[in-house]
Amino acid sequence: MLLSTNAIAQKQQHISTDELNLSVSVGAGVITNPLYGADNIPLVVIPQVAYYGQNWFFDNGRLGYSFLQSKQHNVSFVSEINPESRFFIDWHPQNIFPFKTTAENEILESLHTDSPRQVNINNIQKRRVALDAGISYFFVKQQQVFSVQLLHDVNSVYNGYRGSLQWQYHHEFKQLTLKSTLGVNYKSAQLNNYFYGLNSAESIYGEIEVGSSWQPYAKIDARWPVDGVNALRFHLAYYDYSAMDSSPLFEHDYSMTAFIGFEHTF
Repeated sequence: MLLSTNAIAQKQQHISTDELNLSVSVGAGVITNPLYGADNIPLVVIPQVAYYGQNWFFDNGRLGYSFLQSKQHNVSFVSEINPESRFFIDWHPQNIFPFKTTAENEILESLHTDSPRQVNINNIQKRRVALDAGISYFFVKQQQVFSVQLLHDVNSVYNGYRGSLQWQYHHEFKQLTLKSTLGVNYKSAQLNNYFYGLNSAESIYGEIEVGSSWQPYAKIDARWPVDGVNALRFHLAYYDYSAMDSSPLFEHDYSMTAFIGFEHTF
């Protein structure tokens, strides 16, 4: 029995139950980083790994267990890496093989060159990767999927929580499959303060707190099959960070993800 929450997506992606499904997309894309001093994240090769059992599932970094399933309803326990971490993980060679360490006085000197509204992320303490876990609920009606989830930090990184409300519509036009998504994320003050706030050691202006926020977002994904195992893929996403304008770390009030390329399913 396929998970009802993912039945539409599984059909479009040819995902079978109790089988490991592997695919890779190759093309050109980017995740824009809205923070001062941060590099955008290039997207060239994107692996996709999914496994759906009778209850357990793994889907591109999201591990879960569905304990209530029906044709329209699904309640699952899920866990995943907090997505805010991606803005602070810099794969620049100087971070992998650091030439020197940054002393505290060097941080303060560099902060003097920034305005109160501009603090470079290279001059602050590293943010740890957070693991979140909690409950998700899906409601499926024809080609529409409504979902809500509430997750909490389980490895005591920021000791807060986040939630989301999402609507998704799956549409097929001849061979072309489209997936449109609208949603809003809620982030607790503890989450925002950890990732985007500043403590007294990071700012010459004292401690800066951000507070909780609501974040609207929109996504569209298109897939055009070329043959049985290959397809053209297009993905575009927009995340609004305007509610975070009290944080001096932000250079832009949004982040975008864009990708176009070929997908091969193994």
